[in-house]
Amino acid sequence: MTALAPTQPLTPSERRIAQHVVKGLDARGIAAATQLKLGTVHSTLRTVRWKLACPERCSLAVVAHRLLNSGQSTVPIPQRPAPDLSPEQISLLKAATEHTLPRDIARAADLAPADLRAALDQLLADTGAQDSTELVVLAHSWQLLPAERAERTTRSGAPQ
Repeated sequence: MTALAPTQPLTPSERRIAQHVVKGLDARGIAAATQLKLGTVHSTLRTVRWKLACPERCSLAVVAHRLLNSGQSTVPIPQRPAPDLSPEQISLLKAATEHTLPRDIARAADLAPADLRAALDQLLADTGAQDSTELVVLAHSWQLLPAERAERTTRSGAPQ
């Protein structure tokens, strides 16, 4: 797994939005839950992605992983025990935390692109996750992903 780039600390309002990402809400859901305009949520998510060193269009699953991995969002307490996943499923899970594009996820998981959808659907079914974002959050709560904290930095760029 590749090391994460240093992150910038989130402001309290950015952390509130980020916690909704970890809860599995998309931008529209966050806007409804927070009574913010959709444009404000999109703008805040762009800033959060930048501070987490995420590509501009990375998936919310990748954002959730970076939030949890950097310690900028709290890992929820699991509501059910971790399933017994195969090494191939763990590899797919890790790939989904790092990549957004299906071809990149398939390549990182050592899967044929044509097999990705079926493998991901099976992983979602085996974990009880509704989508990739929930899958990543559950994986963190079950401690299925290795701890890989990014070096945190302050606004000045000095390590904390």
